[in-house]
Amino acid sequence: MLKKINPTSIVEPFNNAYHHVVVVPPNARLAYISGQIGLRPDGSLPTTVEEQADQAWSNVMEALKAVGMGSLDIVKVTAYLIDENEYGAFAAARQKYIGEARPASTALLVKQLVSAEWRVEIDIVAAAE
Repeated sequence: MLKKINPTSIVEPFNNAYHHVVVVPPNARLAYISGQIGLRPDGSLPTTVEEQADQAWSNVMEALKAVGMGSLDIVKVTAYLIDENEYGAFAAARQKYIGEARPASTALLVKQLVSAEWRVEIDIVAAAE
């Protein structure tokens, strides 16, 4: 359903982890998933970035599941990290949860998230028929 394109006139996607362009067909249902952080359902926060990234992605997948969508329906990922050295933990969790889906993506380094203990936040746009 989603058409994914990497124009040959643009450098290949970094780590082949995303597509430069994702086209949503007419009349698709859209879902905008608010920024998900590494908080567990009970409100507790894991201490490591690996655990927080894993929980944030788990939260994203649960939100998608709630609207009848999955990883292949993700159009765009925006990730916010506070430390460039933690990108690997984010990328590993991303691979675990969305694998070869390879949606359009942006990763940003920010000074801080709303709470100083939060290490990663992920928001998603998804589309399905």
